Amino acid sequence: MTSSAERLPEGESTEHVRELVARGQQGDRDALEELYLIHFDRIYSYLHVSVGNRHDAEDLTTQTFLKMLESIGKFRWRSAPFSAWLFRIAHNLAMDHFRANRRWQPEEEVPEPQGSEERSAEDEALQSIGRQSMLELIDRLSPEQQQVLTLKFVFNFPNAEVATILGKTEGAIKSLQHRALVSLQKQISADK
Repeated sequence: MTSSAERLPEGESTEHVRELVARGQQGDRDALEELYLIHFDRIYSYLHVSVGNRHDAEDLTTQTFLKMLESIGKFRWRSAPFSAWLFRIAHNLAMDHFRANRRWQPEEEVPEPQGSEERSAEDEALQSIGRQSMLELIDRLSPEQQQVLTLKFVFNFPNAEVATILGKTEGAIKSLQHRALVSLQKQISADK
């Protein structure tokens, strides 16, 4: 069964990525180069949004792919696709970058909101916010909320993969998403 979660450029199938990973694990340089080319743009974009500047994003992208080369032999196909594994590496490097620069203030993990209130707040926020304006408003959120919304709405990862990438539970991701969307809705209401 193929995973629709492996969002690849047109013409690149999950089976093809699986083949490339298998060949890469055997040391095939061409396969490793192709994996790099397939995933480079999305990893760089994610890191650029995460760290906020081109120079650091370029450095962290290079480090991500170096770690891929070092660790590809340990990669195993489980519930998450290869791209989620790469994003997890990139996320960890971004967090190390923030810790080194003392700019990262992680939020406390809060239990998932109860009831229909969550759904209506999300629906309201999503209906009020276009993709571009969302990116502008996201800058006002905490770094953790920014990452959840970026992975969900810019890179279109489902909650389970966002949880894998960020090393959190699905409930924590839903909670962060809910709080971020409520905050965005308040910003929109205040801007009107």
